Amino acid sequence: MCKVAVVILNWNGSEMLRTFLPSVIRYSALSGVEVFVADNASTDDSLSVLNKEFSSVKQIILNQNYGFADGYNKALSQIDAEYFVLLNSDVEVTEYWLEPMITYLDAHMEIAACQPKILSWKQKDYFEYAGACGGYIDRYGYPFCRGRIMGVVEKDHGQYDTVSSVFWATGAALFIRSVDYWAAGGLDGRFFAHMEEIDLCWRLRSRDRGVVCIPQSVVYHVGGATLQKENPRKTYLNFRNNLLMLYKNLPESELHYVMFVRALLDYLAAFIFLLKGGIENTKAVLQARKEFYSLRKNFKVDRKNNLEKTSLKVIPEQIKNSILVRYYWERKKYFFQLNRF
Repeated sequence: MCKVAVVILNWNGSEMLRTFLPSVIRYSALSGVEVFVADNASTDDSLSVLNKEFSSVKQIILNQNYGFADGYNKALSQIDAEYFVLLNSDVEVTEYWLEPMITYLDAHMEIAACQPKILSWKQKDYFEYAGACGGYIDRYGYPFCRGRIMGVVEKDHGQYDTVSSVFWATGAALFIRSVDYWAAGGLDGRFFAHMEEIDLCWRLRSRDRGVVCIPQSVVYHVGGATLQKENPRKTYLNFRNNLLMLYKNLPESELHYVMFVRALLDYLAAFIFLLKGGIENTKAVLQARKEFYSLRKNFKVDRKNNLEKTSLKVIPEQIKNSILVRYYWERKKYFFQLNRF
């Protein structure tokens, strides 16, 4: 058993391996740390690149593309480690990136998972959209971050350099205790990709396990390397999986009201896409809602299980109103303007 397994899930990303894997190898050379690349049945030259250029890295070869969620589940099931680090293939890590997270989790047994500060690889003095300095959600399931609300990404000037409890840690660089990962059921493979880490962290938080951001650790993330923002496939997965996540985790007292409001907001989003000429994204939103209603029955057991295991009835990192109202109506563009919700 190793202390930390850094696991990169790869699919047709040979050039990203060449670009980013060297920093991972160099700055993860610690006692008890092992680096793995789990390949999701790539059809490019990824395996050849690994064998010829990165022979020190351990490989896990999957027999098909299981997506982000189940790909990690199948890969991690083959690794014996105290801590897993789920690291995107388009992440450049920095010196001493692992030590602050290891030290913190070793000292705080109540914390299940954490993430580093995520900065943009393209604009290194700005936060990265998908993870920034830790994630939160609003009452209706809309995610936002310390450092990013809606499309506004902040410049990093140390304003969030304190360890802070968060609702979710980004899947781009998710550091998690293996025991908590499996106790919570791992990532939901039915999501395939997008929202799966928020769903996992919701299960952790509802069971009173902590999630934090540790900004003393810093990485740089390209982001959007697989599917660009407003790609119809990404739109579909985000809307569908967000609805499934809400259904799985919302308390009974909130479920019907929140789902009613979300229906109104989703149809509004579809209409806005249409006004902007994004007919394919409009179709993606409508298809996501149709698919949600079709799949919902398959998640009843998960919902029942999650509610039975809930011990933290009110999660403090979930705001009890709408981030859309705060952003568009109240003009709160930056996280620090929310006044801790």
